[in-house]
Amino acid sequence: MPQPTPPSVLRRPQLWIGTGLIAAVVSMLFALLYVGGNVNPKGNLRDLPVALVNTDSGADAGGRRVNLGEQVVSGIQKAAKGDKSIDWQVVSREEADKRLGRGKVFGALVIPEDFSATVTGLTAPQSAQSARQGKAAPPTLTVLTNQAAGSIGSSMSSQAAQKAAHAASAQLGQELLKQAGSQKTPLPTAAQLKLADPVTVKIADGHPVGDRSAMGLSAFYYALVLVVCGMLGANVVNSQLDTALGYLHADYGPIRKREPVQHTSRVRTLAIGMTLMLGLSLVMGTLVEVATVGILDMDASHLGLLWLYSVATIAVVGIGSLALFAAFGTPGMLLATIVFVAMAVPSSGATVPVQALPGFFRGLAEFEPLRQITEGMRSLLYYGAQADAGLTRAWVSMGVALVAALIFGFAITRFYDHRGLHRIPGPDAETGTGAAVPAESPESPQTAAPTATA
Repeated sequence: MPQPTPPSVLRRPQLWIGTGLIAAVVSMLFALLYVGGNVNPKGNLRDLPVALVNTDSGADAGGRRVNLGEQVVSGIQKAAKGDKSIDWQVVSREEADKRLGRGKVFGALVIPEDFSATVTGLTAPQSAQSARQGKAAPPTLTVLTNQAAGSIGSSMSSQAAQKAAHAASAQLGQELLKQAGSQKTPLPTAAQLKLADPVTVKIADGHPVGDRSAMGLSAFYYALVLVVCGMLGANVVNSQLDTALGYLHADYGPIRKREPVQHTSRVRTLAIGMTLMLGLSLVMGTLVEVATVGILDMDASHLGLLWLYSVATIAVVGIGSLALFAAFGTPGMLLATIVFVAMAVPSSGATVPVQALPGFFRGLAEFEPLRQITEGMRSLLYYGAQADAGLTRAWVSMGVALVAALIFGFAITRFYDHRGLHRIPGPDAETGTGAAVPAESPESPQTAAPTATA
């Protein structure tokens, strides 16, 4: 007798509702996180660190000693009181170079040693004659950029420094025009225009990066590759281990294979998975470095430390993902994606600096792994592997994350085992008689249920 055709699964409301809810939450969450963190960086900018260097030695003018560099610094600090977007850090040139070389500041505004001399010389009689002939050397202010700290952050720092320099030039121009107006010989219009905006602003690279450094973004891309490798490695380990234990079928085209079910505790399963993940991390970390440095010729130094950092990062992310899988099952994969990607990328400070993120994302940046991993990678690739350039914080953060993942994962799985919430019931779990249960054959339609039983 022919069997009746079962109704299509598309007619089940639960399928549409469940799938639709998951898709809706994921799409909304990714849109809010990715776009929300980057939609208005200028409006969210707070306390972007920029060095302010005054090396002006001063000059004699009108019978008194003046230091116009100090006047410029005072004007910038006064203007900054009503604008909290920039954190102007008044330091020496040596200290500024150190902070640029460690990624502590996104740029600098440098007032040169002869600034007062060149400015006051513009109104001297001989300078007035030179101005008429177009030979007077203009005073300069130098804006230093730092792409190694992030291209957008460096650009925002450069814009702020240039704005401050032009404002200082306009203020000095007003004073110079007053002094020139008191002289007996009037200046031509061209000379007056030069005095109105006397300062030339130059832009220079404060901490150069290599040509093959993605303009300061190679550290972020490398860190993102490590995180993705850790997540994908955990997914591979999870599925392959379940297949080896007989929990899942393995499909190879039209061929389906299933191993005999091995009743294993959740704790032991997690321990096996983490051990596999450590082995995979050695392979994946090595190949990532070979591909990026060996094949693509990415600028990099400290290759041994870079390899160790790569392997450790993949291992920690992978072990953390396995802990989430063990605790939450299939939803753990979505949760790992949210933790390691959706919330991590916009709060990493890799493109938009943390100082230009909304408050919520600044909070995420304090513990989200990608931010710490990227900072450590910047230290390795751009700052000579200096410990205080983000490398120490990265190692400490990874250590804390590893310990937290181990404690969380094994505590949850031990609890499940203690309560009898096994992935597949053991021998005659319902009656407690201890009778052996024969392993299912690969052709059997009765597959072991992966749901927990009390």
